[in-house]
Amino acid sequence: MKKSMPTTNRSLPIALLRARERVMGPIRALLSDVDLTEQQWRVLRVVQESGAIDPTQIAEQACLLLPSLTRILQKLEDKQMISRARDQVDRRKQVITITADGEAVILDNLEASLALVAETRAKMGEERYEALLDLLNELDRIDL
Repeated sequence: MKKSMPTTNRSLPIALLRARERVMGPIRALLSDVDLTEQQWRVLRVVQESGAIDPTQIAEQACLLLPSLTRILQKLEDKQMISRARDQVDRRKQVITITADGEAVILDNLEASLALVAETRAKMGEERYEALLDLLNELDRIDL
């Protein structure tokens, strides 16, 4: 009996990539207007949501590798959107916080971001949208 791969339209990795590209297209357009990459946006959102946070936690929450995050933090610091300081308890560690400029970029794009979310919710339906998020979060929690 010959084993065969599932077709690409039934492949979870490919389906996830296709869905990601569908969702990220409009977001990339929004971010290009403010001279941010999607990775920089994710870092800003994580830092805004978390408050003062160390780079290892940012990398984990923003789905980035630490070497990439180091470059992204430098760019965001150059743009004056984040600040870095030494941890008061462990001077070997850094603490990252969002600046007023970083907050302003998020606030300036909040309405457009919420409109993209609302459009996706409307096209999918509220229950299916929430179910998709629940399933993706569940998938993230299991060991494969």
